[in-house]
Amino acid sequence: MVGGVAAGQPAFAAEAVPGGRVSATVGGSKDHRNARREKKMRIVAVEEAFSIPGAIRQEAAIRQRMDVPEAIKQEWFRRLDDLTELRLADMDANGVDVQILSYSTPGLEVIEDPAEAVAVARRVNDFLAKAVAAHPKRFAGFAVLPLQDPKAAVVELRRAVDELGLKGVLYNDHVRGHYLDEPQFRPVWAELERLGVTLYLHPAVIPADNWRVFDGYPVLVGPSWGWTATTGAHALRLIYGGVFDQFPRASVMLGHMGELLPFQMARLDSRYPQVPVEQRVEHLPSYYLRNNVYVTTSGVMSHAALLGVVHAVGADRVLFSIDYPFESSAEAVAFLRSAPYAPADLARIAHGNADRVLGL
Repeated sequence: MVGGVAAGQPAFAAEAVPGGRVSATVGGSKDHRNARREKKMRIVAVEEAFSIPGAIRQEAAIRQRMDVPEAIKQEWFRRLDDLTELRLADMDANGVDVQILSYSTPGLEVIEDPAEAVAVARRVNDFLAKAVAAHPKRFAGFAVLPLQDPKAAVVELRRAVDELGLKGVLYNDHVRGHYLDEPQFRPVWAELERLGVTLYLHPAVIPADNWRVFDGYPVLVGPSWGWTATTGAHALRLIYGGVFDQFPRASVMLGHMGELLPFQMARLDSRYPQVPVEQRVEHLPSYYLRNNVYVTTSGVMSHAALLGVVHAVGADRVLFSIDYPFESSAEAVAFLRSAPYAPADLARIAHGNADRVLGL
């Protein structure tokens, strides 16, 4: 058995339809067993966005430039700005027990002035902590950090975790063109390791630079491909830059099935012997993907992808996510419930790993 699926089992001929039955389910596929599992399984969703109108001065202008139909944008914004009525109703309707709340992109990464970033970080984290305190059984939260000032970021990280009870950090990719493998951010990694909390590395709506290959094809710039390429490359910078050699108990979370890095592990390892000796790290790239990276399912409702990720990194490192409100909770939960795994393995993905990693 590998990840709850029998070794040698034939691959699926097509994707399972969310909400449909999967005949290859291990551990019993009878209707009454599925119904019982669906009714009782605890679900924790770990990349669920919110916003605070007016908290970031640049937000309104950036929102206007988003290349999405206006009706869809307005529904997103309505749900981002709501932390009780719409959100809790959506969770209840779809059987989601807990959302891990995180500040939506555009976030602190668009703020140029470090002092302003520090002030906004405190405001957002205080707001989030109050929201969690009002619904402690339904919400937990990832802090924002003012990484424009790494020393202040360490102070705010300590406050967010020790005083406010937040469960980690979510940051949107680059720090105004800088990346988290750079030396000035090592104190932040040291504090993350000391506190035992993870950093969720999320895409940024404003790229650090423009790639000519995307010219004339705006669909490539965002979630369909560009965000995966840039965020995955950022994660590889952390690996190749020695962050996890210096801080072996530090970790990152990557959404969208690990920004596809688990599917590239064999290629990364096979090319690694060609890296000059003086630039190598202590282990092959796959080691860090299996030991310092957690993968979430956000925005990728594919059983084939889930099977591949679990085979690559192990069921203990995969966490369920919806990406609310940008994705459908109903579709994401149906995808999870119909995944071809034994109940114990499915429970780890649905909530067990989040409970353990985030200390819920």
